[in-house]
Amino acid sequence: MTAVAPWGENAEDAYDQGLVEMGLGDSRLIEVQGAFLPMGFEATPPQPLPMGSLVECHLATSYAYSGGTACAGVAWAACTTPEGEECAIVAKITTELDYEETESLLKRNLQRRLASRDLEVVSFDIAVDEVTAAQDHYGVAMAALILPESLKMSGGGNVGRVRSGLTRQATDAMANA
Repeated sequence: MTAVAPWGENAEDAYDQGLVEMGLGDSRLIEVQGAFLPMGFEATPPQPLPMGSLVECHLATSYAYSGGTACAGVAWAACTTPEGEECAIVAKITTELDYEETESLLKRNLQRRLASRDLEVVSFDIAVDEVTAAQDHYGVAMAALILPESLKMSGGGNVGRVRSGLTRQATDAMANA
């Protein structure tokens, strides 16, 4: 899911406008870092969230000012481990590059995350957006993977096993890519 807001009076105003545009303006956000998504994750279409909802999300936010350009993107992949277990990972990126270059870099970041964990892609999706800030204004490009049910998932024992050492190094996988 993505949003842009080119008319912010300041960076904070642009950020807030972007959240509203994305449908997260009335939510309380927990911005998450890291590559792994909760076990059992499945992508679903965005749904309206009740006011005051506590929402976990992987959020990429890129700012521009007065005619500048910014891009933000997020990607996720459903994967399998060498042992056949299903899992999912996420990657995000922010740049001052154009849409196409940002999308290409995001795909490469996702490939690296897969390779360093020895994961095989089953399916994946990418969302990238680009903003050009209005003259004398701040702009924001945002991309988010929103996990509205994840707080329930992690509390119910929905985690995977501890994996042993990986079967190959990320550098080896990248050299062969």
